[in-house]
Amino acid sequence: MYALVALGLNLQYGVARILNLAYGEILVGAAVLAWAAYTTRGIAPPVALIALIPLAALFGLAIYRFALIPLVRRAPTRAALETDSLLATFGLLFVVQGVMLAAVGGGYLTYSYLAIPVDILGSRIAANRLLAFACALGLGAVLYLFLARTRIGTAIRGLAVDPTAALLVGIDVRRLAGLTFAIGTVLAAIAGVLVSMFLTVSATMGVVFTMKALIVVIMGGVGNLVGGVLAALLLGLAESLVATFVDPALTLAANYALFIAVLLIRPAGLFGRSA
Repeated sequence: MYALVALGLNLQYGVARILNLAYGEILVGAAVLAWAAYTTRGIAPPVALIALIPLAALFGLAIYRFALIPLVRRAPTRAALETDSLLATFGLLFVVQGVMLAAVGGGYLTYSYLAIPVDILGSRIAANRLLAFACALGLGAVLYLFLARTRIGTAIRGLAVDPTAALLVGIDVRRLAGLTFAIGTVLAAIAGVLVSMFLTVSATMGVVFTMKALIVVIMGGVGNLVGGVLAALLLGLAESLVATFVDPALTLAANYALFIAVLLIRPAGLFGRSA
């Protein structure tokens, strides 16, 4: 689940250098739409997801075009762009959250879909969680192959390394960054629909997903998709072990303790490279 949630933010922050604090709200918004589609119209989440993907792409492009391009134009450095985007998306966070509160209120939303137990090596796991797990691995593999094996992926990696050099070799930096941001938004929507099948969500819990995703991205190495997946698995495993053998109330503390330890030992992340 953590890998699935973090994939989109890793792409947005690692490539476009947009620190999207509204990422969790976009994810929760997709979860709320999936809940509404299933509870009011009986539309299965996979079917709703097919309709949400183009909407999420358009929403991501609109955010980049109208809210972020002015920041890109005026930012003298990538560090300045990160700071400006942080402030802009912080405001966007409250806009999206306010729309959701007006639409569905602040209560908890849940529904049951594919909550069928599946026996695996003597353990029972819900089918909806297995679906989310498979999607996380699949999306991670597709993104890796896209970035490593395609011409556009090569251009995106060049943009991530040095936007100025990318511009000098004829890459349309703004258009490519907008495409990357839109793909990250689509990944957030996919994650929101999938986790809504087995998690209770509310309009105000987007920040929880944003923080978890940011921890995974930094632990795995900014822009490193494979490192992000492995860091997510490590984080989830540590959380499960603490909840099982120590105290469930300490899982959040264990997460941040692990995060701080990684930053102290490897500031660039477990799989990142120091500049």
